[in-house]
Amino acid sequence: MLPEHFAVAQDRRDHERARAALEAGEIRPLSEILKLVEARFLGRVIEADLDRDDDIWLYEFKILPPNGRLFRVEVNASTGAVLRTSGEVQYRR
Repeated sequence: MLPEHFAVAQDRRDHERARAALEAGEIRPLSEILKLVEARFLGRVIEADLDRDDDIWLYEFKILPPNGRLFRVEVNASTGAVLRTSGEVQYRR
């Protein structure tokens, strides 16, 4: 298990990287991407993470729909394109 101060320092670095990516125009604001996700998928976003994978910034959302079966949606943070879903995805009609 990692010491608590390590986790806090890692969180701070992650936040700084995300802010720098937003200011550099590499990613779209989370609020914009959230609107796209909430308009397309049924349920409440309960968690959002920003990661960099193979030089692509990705938002990963965990969504809890009315049926209670959590699903995930991965979105390109630069374009807003949905790249991958997992679980019992529920779309809005």
